Amino acid sequence: MDSPREDFDVPTTVGPHDLLDASSDAVAVLSAKGDVIGWTRGAQALLGHPAAAVLGRPAARLLAMRLDPVRAAGVAERCRSGMGWSGLVPVRHQDGRSVVVDLRISASFRIGGEECFLLSARQQRPQWTVGQSVLDGFLTRSPIGMAVMDPELRYVWLNDTLEQFGGVPREQRLGRRLSELLPGLQANTIETLMRKVLATREPVTDYEYLGWSWSDPHRQRAYSTSFFPLVDADDSVTGVCYMVSDVTERWTARQLLSLVNEAGTRIGTTLDVLRTAQELADFAVPRFADFVVVDLLEPVLSTEGHGTWLTDAGPAPARPVMRRAALKTVREGGPEAVAQIGDRVDFLPPPHGVDLLIRGEPVLIPELTPEDHLWITAQPARTARIREFGLHTLISVPMRARNTVLGLTTFARSLNPLSFEPDDVLLAQELVARAAVCVDNARRYTREHTAAVTLQRSLLPQALTGGTALDVASSYLPADAADGVGGDWFDVIPLSGARVALVVGDVVGHGLAAAASMGRLRTAVQTLADMDMPPDELLAHLDDLVLRLAEEENTGAVVEGSTDTFVGATCLYAVYDPVTRRCAMARAGHPPPVVVSPDGHVHFPEIPAGPPLGLGGMAFEATEIELAEGSLFGLYTDGLIEGCDQDVELGMARLRSALTGPGADLDTLCTAAVQQLVAVPQPDDIALLLARTHALGAGHVVSWDVPVSPAAVAEVRADAVRQVVAWGYDELAMTTELIVSELVTNAIRYAEPPIRLRLLRDARLTCEVADASSTAPRLRHARSTDEGGRGLFLVAQLAHRWGARYTGEGKIIWAEQEIPGM
Repeated sequence: MDSPREDFDVPTTVGPHDLLDASSDAVAVLSAKGDVIGWTRGAQALLGHPAAAVLGRPAARLLAMRLDPVRAAGVAERCRSGMGWSGLVPVRHQDGRSVVVDLRISASFRIGGEECFLLSARQQRPQWTVGQSVLDGFLTRSPIGMAVMDPELRYVWLNDTLEQFGGVPREQRLGRRLSELLPGLQANTIETLMRKVLATREPVTDYEYLGWSWSDPHRQRAYSTSFFPLVDADDSVTGVCYMVSDVTERWTARQLLSLVNEAGTRIGTTLDVLRTAQELADFAVPRFADFVVVDLLEPVLSTEGHGTWLTDAGPAPARPVMRRAALKTVREGGPEAVAQIGDRVDFLPPPHGVDLLIRGEPVLIPELTPEDHLWITAQPARTARIREFGLHTLISVPMRARNTVLGLTTFARSLNPLSFEPDDVLLAQELVARAAVCVDNARRYTREHTAAVTLQRSLLPQALTGGTALDVASSYLPADAADGVGGDWFDVIPLSGARVALVVGDVVGHGLAAAASMGRLRTAVQTLADMDMPPDELLAHLDDLVLRLAEEENTGAVVEGSTDTFVGATCLYAVYDPVTRRCAMARAGHPPPVVVSPDGHVHFPEIPAGPPLGLGGMAFEATEIELAEGSLFGLYTDGLIEGCDQDVELGMARLRSALTGPGADLDTLCTAAVQQLVAVPQPDDIALLLARTHALGAGHVVSWDVPVSPAAVAEVRADAVRQVVAWGYDELAMTTELIVSELVTNAIRYAEPPIRLRLLRDARLTCEVADASSTAPRLRHARSTDEGGRGLFLVAQLAHRWGARYTGEGKIIWAEQEIPGM
């Protein structure tokens, strides 16, 4: 093969993969003699010669240069050694022009025993060169500021963009340092970075910082800067180059996003309307504004009704009544404010009216001037403050959530010289929108919580009285103090014969559902107690009621898809009789009562536990104990004794200790015991009912055995009248005579002996007639022609109340009269 000229001979090491990658190249195959034995379409496209014109002919005819036989032989030997060869070679196109190609020759190989060489070529493309004028224009007019500093960090060169960024002319910069020209642009920090680049030769990229410039001295801007060393041909550092771009918009967007995210964690930390409004004001000052007020509609701050009006609920008030809910300024004491927190306000930026709140669109006043006649006319007091404290820009954003108007938030600046811009309105809207949702949540919670607490208080006894039989005190704490409702309950129920029923119960669960179930059980206990049932019988009826409620709610849960069902309760019911000082009680899965005797001895009476209410099919057993006068009798729920350690025995010991302290009035003792025993946080609802016993002595109770004879009625009647007069109740003598006459006559006529009459005086005067019969008395309305049947009707008219109760020996018919002056 002929050799190309020395100028184009650029031998390199070429791998087989590179030489055989001829997918887009001109390819030919040469024999050992240098003849063309293969010609591709790519070769024809490159040089224009068809295959018929070159096959079988010497390849040297295609060269546009003189062939050097010695050089060609050296290339052939190199290819035979498996190295391959490449270089730039001029070849002849069919049209006569010379084409410089990048030629590659593969290592030799054989086809049919004959040595061959594979040639591939592609046309050399001319490289684009940049003229000095183009390069200068690129550097000078680039949107990125660029500068070259010498090793002493003095300006050597800078482009137009950097000159505009700093606002300092080029002539004043050259030969001077950055710290000498722009001291407010973090110059010392930037020069420190440049010294580091000079020392380490390591570039610093995308360093962001904030600064002020002479070109825009009233607005802070953000810049991103990169530094790299300048190295000459002998590898020495001759200076540093830095490039600056204005990234204020990017930095501002990032800061706004960060601000909004932070607002989400700082606003709405509680379910309190006023606290949430104040958190909004506190967050915005001084981050965003110098003066912020939050004015809420009066109904929003109310716990009654829905609290506000909807935007689509018809015409709104001509002028909404609002109250200042929050205020924050950069000045101590908030002298800019016309109204303080809690004051009534009607501020709406003129000329806007209530339509501003309804539309919900914010108001931006970039330049707030106190000479504006609209402000002078509509807001004279505020106009004076604007003038005095230099408030110069304002944004008012209606506060709305869930299509409900809540109020208005106003942002203003005075010390900050920058005016609010449209982008600031977006941020203000976002802050107010987040706060509005929190305020609405707090408003709804407050309303519902108030309703729940009101329900709870209505379900618990409003006033406890044990009459002359007991002094009572109570304490109730729900598990969730914020919620305020629970399932524990207690009650003190006056019964006939000066007796008093004490009850304490615990519905499984907490919250409003448990409180509602508790209310039903409390009502049921009062109804059953009024029927004067013994404790064990009352609990049996209550157990049936709980079973029925559970069945009804389970059925309702299937229909409605609810999971809130009645699951059970515990209860202790006791009846104290001050005449006998006996206390009968029964419990349904509830902790036993505690008794503190007058000498300070504490014990827990052994009462059969009984099953919890709602199991059904199991009996309850009553127990009766005697209580000395002045004994302390306590009923409680398990939350008082379980505590955090869930150790009931230890809790009962703690209760024993809490009730054996030095003498104190009942209310103080009750409060102190709960404070001593309740853990924080409180895991369960707690109820404690304490009662101190009294006895009705002989001077308050008189009784007579009544012979089974109609003649005995007059004698017993006379004895009763004498006793009433002796007690000083002369005005009750006649009614007592009639009541005794009717009750005793009915007992002699219809009941079984023995018959006994008893008079009791405590808060009321009670007449009781006991007999051995279990026949229930029946009140009926006699006809005008009847000779009898009017006895109980007459008793009902004369007495305050009357009734019957059953005992182990029979029954007692009783009637109570109000004592004049008591």
